[in-house]
Amino acid sequence: MYRRALEGREKAWGPEHSSSNDTAPTERYPLAGHDALAIAEAMYRRALEGREKAWGPEHTSTLDTVHNLGLLYAEQGKMAEAEAMYRRALEGKEKAGSHVSTGVGRL
Repeated sequence: MYRRALEGREKAWGPEHSSSNDTAPTERYPLAGHDALAIAEAMYRRALEGREKAWGPEHTSTLDTVHNLGLLYAEQGKMAEAEAMYRRALEGKEKAGSHVSTGVGRL
């Protein structure tokens, strides 16, 4: 379902448009099959790349995706990668003056 939504948005607006980057799974990776986490990781990486290009690496929406990718890495047991994403999200949010939770406490 997410892949179809992403394909439709990319066809309508192009892969670099911010709306195309809003299609990454966000609620506990609701994808079917044993490859769900790998598929979610690929989609988050794609969304992150698009948001970095569209809004820059320090935009709060980009940092939200960084945080979500960290959550996914933690679920996959990739703790070093998760920590790197959490730290990036935390540092970016602190720099921006945002007080949104970044999940660093989950480490």
